[in-house]
Amino acid sequence: MASSTVPPPQPDRPLQPNCVFRELRGQRSPAEFAAAVRRAALEVGERVSCDARYIGRVEAGEIRCPNYAYERVFLHMFPGRTLTDLGFAPRSSVRGRRTRTAEDSVGPGAGSPAPAGDGTHASPEPYETHSQYDTHSQYETHNQYETHENHEESDVLRRAFMTGGGATVAAASLGPLGLAPEAVAGQGPPRRAAASDAGAVEEAVRRIRLLDDRHGADSLYRRAATPLRVAYALLDAGATRQTTVERLCSGAGELAISVGWLAHDSGRFDDARSHYAEALATARMTGDPALEAHAFCNTAFLARDAGRPREAVRAAQAALRVARPLGSPRLLSLLSLREAGGWAGLADRVGCEQALARAQTLYERGPSDADPEWMSFYGEAELEGLEAQCWSTLGDWLRAARHARRAGQLQNPHFTRNLALYTAELADDLARGGHPDEAAAAGTRVLELLDEVQSSRIQTMLAGTARVLLPHRRTSGVSAFLERHASMPRTT
Repeated sequence: MASSTVPPPQPDRPLQPNCVFRELRGQRSPAEFAAAVRRAALEVGERVSCDARYIGRVEAGEIRCPNYAYERVFLHMFPGRTLTDLGFAPRSSVRGRRTRTAEDSVGPGAGSPAPAGDGTHASPEPYETHSQYDTHSQYETHNQYETHENHEESDVLRRAFMTGGGATVAAASLGPLGLAPEAVAGQGPPRRAAASDAGAVEEAVRRIRLLDDRHGADSLYRRAATPLRVAYALLDAGATRQTTVERLCSGAGELAISVGWLAHDSGRFDDARSHYAEALATARMTGDPALEAHAFCNTAFLARDAGRPREAVRAAQAALRVARPLGSPRLLSLLSLREAGGWAGLADRVGCEQALARAQTLYERGPSDADPEWMSFYGEAELEGLEAQCWSTLGDWLRAARHARRAGQLQNPHFTRNLALYTAELADDLARGGHPDEAAAAGTRVLELLDEVQSSRIQTMLAGTARVLLPHRRTSGVSAFLERHASMPRTT
């Protein structure tokens, strides 16, 4: 068994400078551009240790394709572009794997690659060096002890978790994970989990969040159930390293929350409640306060949407108690907004206003290194959007509309789902506040976004707006909106 600690041979392909990336840097120095990358990372909840040396390596062609953390940051900085538009090589062309013969197999159930002309299956680069596939981020440092066999399993696992185009996520088959179906069913001992498995679970969580940001939950939920089941099977299998066990526990819990959110956003409240409870149990069994705070946070959100405002207040307050020692003002700000939503549902205007003021004060303290990775969605736009929901619940429609409009203006276009959500909130507030023509215009913008976003929650909001607008069907623009809404296909 060859160890990955043995330096792989260097490819014979000469480095190709990334001229596109250099051009995008413009007149800024490498250090200035690196600072801009770090600021952009904070905006999307990533943490990258970008410096002038890293920028130099990218421009020199040493980093042919960035890791997933950097990918998200770069696509946030240059919306509308792909990695290849930024001068990077396709990810598939720099995957590190040895040349395989036709008799080699990835694993049971995996598809076999098409044979090359010489009878072997070879990637364009037989080995992936650190310079070719960036490991600069903290998320990649755990790979240094993996074997090539674990790398193969990890690569297949990542593809099973994350491949897919548009608004789809590929269902993960059990074979390529190294877990036979009978082992998962309890009919045989599963293999011990490796660091590569923990890394794949973590990457699956990030990928699901990224796809949800752009496309909503409806098309993702059913496919995400299998990765969750496999993650807990890996956790049950155990691992030789305690650090791997801890990462698997945290990763499985975060994946349960992610799948729970997909259920929540697609209107499956009972399923969401079950997944959040599973994450909370995992957090408490392992003594993970960050995971516990996240589970309580989502439980509060679900309780508010499900019409249980008192439970929303209790869950948010429990999350605040757990989260205070973690040292993240932004997390406390979000949890205060969850509490405010519960008070609004109880028609307690004073309690809601106090929680909103606390949320704003905490938010203004700024980001910190203690901010959890999952809070990538929480920026000024989300703060405005959640406050809009509170005022809407309290029946202050025009005040809610002001916050919803500002949320849409502040929202980065990358987060397509949230942009649709804020615009749907705006349409509903305007409709109920006596501005049917503006409401219809906002509703039409949501319909355009729903070509890309699939969210039962947003569709339900829009349906409510349409009902409010029915008496105004003769008003300019309203009729066209209602007709278009009526013809919109519903998600099943």
